[in-house]
Amino acid sequence: MRVTVSRKAHFNAAHRLFRKDWSMEKNDAVFGKCNNPNFHGHNYELIVSVTGDVDQETGFVIDVKILSDLIKEHIENAFDHKNLNLDVLDFKDLNPTAENIAVVIWKKLRPFITNDKDLEVVLYETPRNFVTYKGN
Repeated sequence: MRVTVSRKAHFNAAHRLFRKDWSMEKNDAVFGKCNNPNFHGHNYELIVSVTGDVDQETGFVIDVKILSDLIKEHIENAFDHKNLNLDVLDFKDLNPTAENIAVVIWKKLRPFITNDKDLEVVLYETPRNFVTYKGN
């Protein structure tokens, strides 16, 4: 039987949405106030879900402590209280939109989840705006 196990986490980070190859006017037209040259911040909420078969020996799909530790080490420590544009190499040449942040998180965690399990990342940028990435 396949079951989904989820772990919720959060981090606070600043970012600016803009493209270096666009004019300030075009960046303002596309990204609006999110193009603030002085950046702006969010209290991101993250839900990481792993779906797989329940191990008959342990009763786990994945040990939640292991999932928690992976999120802490690879996501919270890397992103919390950081300026994503300036402090996180993953966004050196990648616009840190919620969509791109979710994909980066998925890619950081995927190597640690066995291939027989599915991984899903849900990232809330605000309580009402969120994105989901499942690796496809």
